Amino acid sequence: GGSAARPFLLPLDGKPMSRTIDRPALVVGLLLLAAAAIVAFDASRQTITSNYGVGPTAMPYVVCAGLVVLGLAHLVVAFKEGLPKPELADVRALLWIGGGLAGLIACIALGGGFIVATAILFSCTARGFGRDALPADIAIGLVLGSAIYLLFLKLLTLSLPAGPLERLLG
Repeated sequence: GGSAARPFLLPLDGKPMSRTIDRPALVVGLLLLAAAAIVAFDASRQTITSNYGVGPTAMPYVVCAGLVVLGLAHLVVAFKEGLPKPELADVRALLWIGGGLAGLIACIALGGGFIVATAILFSCTARGFGRDALPADIAIGLVLGSAIYLLFLKLLTLSLPAGPLERLLG
């Protein structure tokens, strides 16, 4: 009867292992994997085809792969060191980003198009992260929005909400 050493319960440094699990990281990881499964299932049921290019069914699988990677990473963190403790929220930053999302929705709903909506979202998000170069950020957003629009239109053969700029590029 004495207590026998059980080396598989001790890490290499000899300190007892902690059996705590970061529950928020575990829940987020499982939710991300569930979302990936839903996206994969939905993508597998799409019947849209493309005569050329990658086609519209490719992007859901890319999103699915990203969700799987993020979900697995959260599970690793949940069982290893856990998520870092969150900082206090910056209300001003959240208002800029929320305003950008509202601007994106309003711009698309009012016929401004995807490119202008993307420029609004990009510039407001940059401001929310502390950048103070609104004209440059609007220009960057217009360039990024144009590139994304052309990628979807030409490569994926998907149309995004069109406005005056999209009609010039289309």
